[in-house]
Amino acid sequence: MKLKTVRIDHFKHVLDSTEVAIQPDITCLVGKNESGKTAFLEALRRLKPAQGGVKFSIGKHYPAWLEKMHKRQGKNLEQSRPIQTVFELEDDDMAAVSGVFGEGVLTSNLFSLSRRYNNNYTHDVEADEAVAVANAVAKIDLPKKVAAVAAGAKTFAALTTATAITAEENGEDQQVQTACTALKEAVSELLPEETSFKTRVWQLLFARVPKFFFYSDYSRLPGKVRIRELLETDPETLNENDQTALSLLQLAGSDQEYLLDPDYETRRRELENVANAISQDVLQYWTTNTDLRVLVDISQETEQRKDGQHAVHDEMHVRMYDNRHMLSLPFDERSSGFQWFFSFLTAFSRYEYDDAPVIILLDEPALGLHAKAQKDFLRFIEERLSKRCQVIYTTHSPFMIQPDHLERARLVEDKGRETGSITTSDVLTTDSDTLFPLQAALGYDIAQHLFIAKDNLVVEGPSDFLFMQAISERLVEDGREGLDKRWSIMPLGGADVIPAFVALLGNHLDVTVVVDSRKEGHQKLTALARAGFLGEKRIITIGEVADRKMADIEDLFAKDDYVALYNAAFGKKIKAEDLKGTDPIVRQVARNEGVDRYDHNAPAEVLLRERAKRVATLSDETLDAFEALFKRINETLA
Repeated sequence: MKLKTVRIDHFKHVLDSTEVAIQPDITCLVGKNESGKTAFLEALRRLKPAQGGVKFSIGKHYPAWLEKMHKRQGKNLEQSRPIQTVFELEDDDMAAVSGVFGEGVLTSNLFSLSRRYNNNYTHDVEADEAVAVANAVAKIDLPKKVAAVAAGAKTFAALTTATAITAEENGEDQQVQTACTALKEAVSELLPEETSFKTRVWQLLFARVPKFFFYSDYSRLPGKVRIRELLETDPETLNENDQTALSLLQLAGSDQEYLLDPDYETRRRELENVANAISQDVLQYWTTNTDLRVLVDISQETEQRKDGQHAVHDEMHVRMYDNRHMLSLPFDERSSGFQWFFSFLTAFSRYEYDDAPVIILLDEPALGLHAKAQKDFLRFIEERLSKRCQVIYTTHSPFMIQPDHLERARLVEDKGRETGSITTSDVLTTDSDTLFPLQAALGYDIAQHLFIAKDNLVVEGPSDFLFMQAISERLVEDGREGLDKRWSIMPLGGADVIPAFVALLGNHLDVTVVVDSRKEGHQKLTALARAGFLGEKRIITIGEVADRKMADIEDLFAKDDYVALYNAAFGKKIKAEDLKGTDPIVRQVARNEGVDRYDHNAPAEVLLRERAKRVATLSDETLDAFEALFKRINETLA
């Protein structure tokens, strides 16, 4: 069965999470620290925990500021239901019931399951007892007297009562007695120990409810473990760290008899099998360093007991051998991120090949991992975990959110004492801080995938883009050389942004950069070229084309042409001869107008709006200059 919805009610600072839809594969709870993400998982794991006997406790879990008040108001807190869920039954689940009671008994594929603060369960499923009774009766060949009575029974209790009365009234009729006995035995078999029909259906379905495997940053594999003590201790009493160690020993079907064998070689060989099995998983998903392998060693520790005798303990030591640096280190001396990753792979291994249903709850997974390693872990969730079971995890890292699967995201926000923590998929009702990881993930994805052309031309701003596009089209119409159609032009909003853009994405894109020749950022671009992020010939300055030391793209226009665009944009009547100096024309215009700066995009917008009129009147001087620029740009095509 699949978990369909969850509602957390009065658990820690979650007063009412609202009903939260759970994805059939992966659900991601996104929110700030202390927003209620962990509380959500902590309540959910207690529905049917996979590890240990974690239970609800009013003293520990009921909202402290409400406990006394609600008790004074007469509320029975023990009956409160902090966790309320709905499961969707699959074909196998329906078959488990129909295999006992026959077809048509379950009238819905939804199963509601809750747990109270007294740790008792409540449940609800739509099941037709009358159909179950009819199915049971139909299996027995009954004489008319008994068949008539049985046909009127709509419940097993009514059938039992009617059968007893019929048997008593027909004491000498052996055929009736035999039929009544058969019915009584059939009911006893269907409802053992006098359970009710509803309880029996609950038992059949509850046995199939997945257990919840909770894993947090605090669940780490110890660097050394006493093998015999671990194997001989009741797993339910182990803490999370020791349960992870037990999972390592159980990995690859390791045999307990071999692990406890007094022969050193036998034990060592079995532990090496364990190490080899986990090493393969580590290398598949830990791409940060593929030169690691797991080493497991055995040592003996002598301990003096209280009675003066000495006890010898076999200890398993986990080490990591790094072939890149030719050394091995104890497991607990590796990076915290690697310790977490390795520990989780180990802990999950005990469930991966087990047929028992399980749902994995991960609290802030991969928190100590580098962004690329977090991506590896997301791949592990997608490829391995979600193929085995449903996964619900919390995060505030944008790198743990999949932008192509935003339907999996649920936003968790603490609304304050009166409302508490709520969980929603509605971004319109959520504050900007909660949304930030989603926005960052989406923004990074856009940066990675928006510019998907093979050949990308980076320019400073919108004016460069508009001038180049319009004039290129005019040149092509005249049979001259414009920009090659393969170019995708990307205005970045300023020269200062270009070096960072190239540094981040230049290795993954074919990029040519066109910049004004008076910007200080050129040294950074040149340094990037030397570092291999960009070919030096792919850095083009306007001054190089205009044959001037300092030049902007506006300096490729003849003065009369640019002044005409400026006047049209601002309603001015300046003349080319009014402009003085040899510096870039935009400075000459600003100086003539008595301003520090004006909107450089406005003249470009005029060219765009009045393209047919304005482009047709451009002088040969302007067209020649732009054609020279386009030829230089096209030369950089791979």
